Amino acid sequence: MAENQSIARTFPVKPKLKPTSANSTTPTPESKYWRSFKTPKDLQSQTLVSAITSLSVSPISPHDFAATHSATVSIFSGQTLEPKTTISSAFKDTVTSASFRSDGCLIAAGDLSGAVQVLDLKSRVPLRRLRGHTRPVRVVRYPRADKLHLLSGGDDAVVKYWDITTESKIYDLLGHKDYVRCGDASPVSDDMFVSGSYDHTVKVWDVRVLNSGSVMEFDHGKPVEDVIYLPSGGLVATAGANSVKIWDVLGGGKLLYTMESHNKTVTSICVGKIGKESGEEAQQYRILSVSLDGYMKVFDYAKFRITHSMRFPNPLMSVGFSPDCSTRVIGASNGTMYIGRRKVKDSESLELGGFGGGFAPLEEPQRRVLRPSYFRYFQRGQNEKPSEWDYLIKKPKKIKVAEHDKLLKKFMHKEALVAALSGKNPENVVAVMEELVARKKLLRCVSNLETEELGLLLRFLQRYSTMLRFSRFLMGLTKKVIEMRTEDIKFSDELRGHIRNLKRDVEEEIRVQQTLQQIQGIVCPLLKIAARR
Repeated sequence: MAENQSIARTFPVKPKLKPTSANSTTPTPESKYWRSFKTPKDLQSQTLVSAITSLSVSPISPHDFAATHSATVSIFSGQTLEPKTTISSAFKDTVTSASFRSDGCLIAAGDLSGAVQVLDLKSRVPLRRLRGHTRPVRVVRYPRADKLHLLSGGDDAVVKYWDITTESKIYDLLGHKDYVRCGDASPVSDDMFVSGSYDHTVKVWDVRVLNSGSVMEFDHGKPVEDVIYLPSGGLVATAGANSVKIWDVLGGGKLLYTMESHNKTVTSICVGKIGKESGEEAQQYRILSVSLDGYMKVFDYAKFRITHSMRFPNPLMSVGFSPDCSTRVIGASNGTMYIGRRKVKDSESLELGGFGGGFAPLEEPQRRVLRPSYFRYFQRGQNEKPSEWDYLIKKPKKIKVAEHDKLLKKFMHKEALVAALSGKNPENVVAVMEELVARKKLLRCVSNLETEELGLLLRFLQRYSTMLRFSRFLMGLTKKVIEMRTEDIKFSDELRGHIRNLKRDVEEEIRVQQTLQQIQGIVCPLLKIAARR
């Protein structure tokens, strides 16, 4: 076994390539893009009072986002990601849903008391109170561009269409048989909405045609937790149980695909966009889904495949993505907000098409340049990066010298030989021996070795004397060692054991060489005969 290990160390063999698993593959460009959303170092972790029931992003730059938790709506700045304002006095119960108006000036929110509040973000004063639901309100949505109407749905299984100016209900959209938990407005028409319920159905509403109820209905098969329109307006994505389904509205409600990659209930979905100007994945939309299993999945609904997955330590309740592709926000059940900000390059600071308009790079305050006339210039720490004109004095790196090399420099020859023998590298031992031969000190060192040190030398000779790399040098040295230390070997059982092992290895090597010569004598005539033909 020792011989096999020594040969492996002396003659390193390049291992064969093994098939890589899915987890060890090189990250794709899209995976790198989603991983680039990181929490800024100077941003403190945001932990709210209770579970974050919903997240809403403003369609107007700088794209502030609102988080609903307990009886509060917290507004966060899209630039600094810090809390900007908090609205709590207007609500009597837990806030469940919020929605920004198209101009970003107002926000509507519903709570468990059954009321819908329309609030001014600057003054935080309720401008309208819409009362009509008999049970808790679960979803509130503004149309794409309409500023005067509002959609809401709740546990009374009714979807209501409101006139905000008069605080009156225009339509009761009836048809669901269980709690209405989600809804969305069409990105192409201000008159069309979609709602999802715990009765497993998703209904498409057109407020222009209400004689026969909903204009279309899908059966998700499980209680629907969230539903969104995709940017084209012709597709709808629904989330329920552990699956996300894609439906073709223009094709009559045909089911296109079912994604079942989550292990627990999918709680929220939203539309994200890859904000790149070049590459195969540039300017493409994705579906972001979060679940109680703690995973966020990115789904490419053009190719029907999962392109990225990310694990979080807590069950996730809501997700939001800014239209400028710079911020991703996820809300957890314990009140933690996982905010990710992507660094925007200069080449990406041009206007990006899509929903929400363009954006410009964030304006960062310029740091004051340190000059020799400032006191802080002379108080800089060792972590301060050098400027362009600073003169750098680099400290030379220390060369790590082995112990036997240090001893050779001090002309401590025997100690150097013993130090090399105590190591595990045979090449170092042979190199030290050759250096001692050049100094004409090797035989003197051998004669001065103690019994234990002589045992180290004999053990090394027994292991490596028959190896082709060292045999020519070590066999001659072995003969000299035996002649010089014969008396010591006779009176030590351990040393005699090393000699017996050495004799056995040499005899075995001789038998191997003889066998190889016999094989060579058989093969050579056959090769000559084959060459003649």
